[in-house]
Amino acid sequence: MTPQKDKELAARMRAAIAGDTTGYDQLLRDIAGLVRGLVARKLGPGSAVDAEDIVQETLLAVHLKRHTWRPEAPILPWIYAIARYKVIDAFRRRGQRISLDIDAFADVLAAEESETASERDIERALASLSEGQRRVVAAISVEGRSISETANALGMKETAVRVALHRGLAAIAAKFGKTS
Repeated sequence: MTPQKDKELAARMRAAIAGDTTGYDQLLRDIAGLVRGLVARKLGPGSAVDAEDIVQETLLAVHLKRHTWRPEAPILPWIYAIARYKVIDAFRRRGQRISLDIDAFADVLAAEESETASERDIERALASLSEGQRRVVAAISVEGRSISETANALGMKETAVRVALHRGLAAIAAKFGKTS
């Protein structure tokens, strides 16, 4: 990825944090494309892990953790670190092991921990959603279920789960994405 692309994405993230919902939507679309490529390379052909689940989990993590990104820092290493962790989590859930070079995480390991969202904030965000969206977002983001697990548990099609997740996150971003 070029430094110019990183600058564009970083500018969109700064605008999104400031309340630009249109820019945020485009940012998430761009991130999804980048993450799909990374995940496909990490999983390899014929993987039992659903790449789209990892992409959606990464987008959710980017949304929930956007306050941890330092605006003066490049954004792509931050995004790729989240995606790598989501790949590792997917392998762990399936009992598979993966080994990665620790140098790939040096920038993340050296970064200071930021405060995370409180349970009260999470409950407030979930309470703002419709019942269907709330169940899907809670199952995936709070309980850590995959798209397919959520679909089975809720008696929905995977496509419907993805749509509900996307709409739920968009509703949360619209309501709580603005900083004062």
